[in-house]
Amino acid sequence: MSEFSLIHTHFKHLTAPHQHTVLGIGDDCAISNIPPNSQLVSCVDTLVAGRHFVHETSPHAIAYKSVAVNLSDLASMGATPYAILVGLSLPKSMANDDFCQAFAGGLAAACTPFGVELIGGDTTSSPILTISVTALGFVPHGQAITRQGACVGDVVCVSGTVGLASLALHGILDDLHGDGHANRPPKSLPEKLRQAMQYPAPQVALGRQLIGFANSMIDISDGLGQDLGHILTASNVGAVIDLDAIPSDALLDALPHAQKWQHQINGGDDYQLCLTMTKANFKQFNQSYPNSIFAIGEIVAQQGLTLIFNHQKVDLTVQGWEHF
Repeated sequence: MSEFSLIHTHFKHLTAPHQHTVLGIGDDCAISNIPPNSQLVSCVDTLVAGRHFVHETSPHAIAYKSVAVNLSDLASMGATPYAILVGLSLPKSMANDDFCQAFAGGLAAACTPFGVELIGGDTTSSPILTISVTALGFVPHGQAITRQGACVGDVVCVSGTVGLASLALHGILDDLHGDGHANRPPKSLPEKLRQAMQYPAPQVALGRQLIGFANSMIDISDGLGQDLGHILTASNVGAVIDLDAIPSDALLDALPHAQKWQHQINGGDDYQLCLTMTKANFKQFNQSYPNSIFAIGEIVAQQGLTLIFNHQKVDLTVQGWEHF
């Protein structure tokens, strides 16, 4: 299948046209209008087979997650997703209708719920399957939520359960070899774990709701400890986190504490939001949007991250996902 045949057959008409798109797939560049009183927010993530997903992952799941992780980045800024551009480098053995149809279906499954349009990209041959997605969104002018605004006394919150994706990944990986191949197929996992690992739900609506409430925010991709650490560094503050307050699940609670905490603090791939806000805003937000954010700690003046359990300090090395 030729490059242009592949694009026309599987990608050109994949998503519905967006009102802000002037020109989409089919020319050298896409052209977009930016809404009045808005700022453009952009991000890019690259996923490589054997590094970011096991080789046995389905094309649908690969495509879905490659979009979802970018929409999660937009959500962490309070942005409304608008469009994506996809760079797809794939082995010649995958340049066929079966793979591309399933892959396109995964893109559509991630884009459609949020009205996101595929407006461009590139395809090429490569010995290793690699997907690079650029996501674009809009945020009201001057209202983006960044990592830099955490203040002493802020409540530290997360938007949901943390650690399930890590538990799933460790359930299928052969850690002795580390060759990117699973020792059991992802579909053999309990459905809750498979969904957490392959089909995370970007917290887009919540991100928008947090504008005007949150002082700082980040999405949890590389591990709660490491990602919260980025907020602490950018804001020049520290935090105390109660491990028992982190939203959990029965599958995690069945583990010894040390294993559970490793998944929750260092696991990553959760794509929940981690944020800080004043105590007054936390109370007001929970009245308006109950059970959507959960307090797990507090911002303090002393820099660094302190973990506690039953009011006792816990020694746990924070070491999130490393891309190299």
